[in-house]
Amino acid sequence: MTSSDFIDIKLSYTNLDRYYIRTSIFNALKQTLPQLKGDLLDIGCGKMPYKNYILENSRVENYVGLDIENALEYDKSVKPDFIWNGKSMPFQSNSFESAFGTEVLEHCPEPEIILNEVYRVLKPDGVFFFTVPFLWNLHEVPHDEYRYTPFSLQRHLQNSGFKDVAIKATGGWHASMAQMLGLWVRRSPLSNNKRKYLSLVLKPVIKYLIKMDNNSTIQFGEGQMITGLYGTAKK
Repeated sequence: MTSSDFIDIKLSYTNLDRYYIRTSIFNALKQTLPQLKGDLLDIGCGKMPYKNYILENSRVENYVGLDIENALEYDKSVKPDFIWNGKSMPFQSNSFESAFGTEVLEHCPEPEIILNEVYRVLKPDGVFFFTVPFLWNLHEVPHDEYRYTPFSLQRHLQNSGFKDVAIKATGGWHASMAQMLGLWVRRSPLSNNKRKYLSLVLKPVIKYLIKMDNNSTIQFGEGQMITGLYGTAKK
């Protein structure tokens, strides 16, 4: 997959499982770009699909990719700038104006170890942008640790010293149904013929559900369904 699969995303019958989550993460990133500047640390960077977009569309001047030792390799041609042992980042305190981690915290057995390190390497008033899934299949097993609620995520961030924590949902009930249908038709055990036929049938349904969700008001109240979470926190 190229970076366009994360940025220039077109709905097709082959990406019904990934379309909404990729779109919602990118939209959340675009909303946050005005807050990102200076030296930026990408935590759990993988193939760094947003690097060029961020450098070209924000006040970020230097992009540093960090990944854990023995991380899953998505692209052999893309290597992180630094690796770490999951306990201590190889940077001095107060090194970065910005940091972000997309779909990373769910893989951390002790999330506050990572969040404490993010807090340490950020400069005062530095911004941390994050996304986590809520409705998603098991992945990168056995290193799939958590599905956060907004309440647990806020607690972990505050326990790590962060202030001005702002958390929002990437989608509500209708998007959740769209995402579940997409995951089912593209990833559940189906024959190739059934998968192709049902994907073609469900594509307009998924598109309609996503459109419905755009007009939804999502509040973290009793009974609310969400696809995932995103937000910012400051040092």
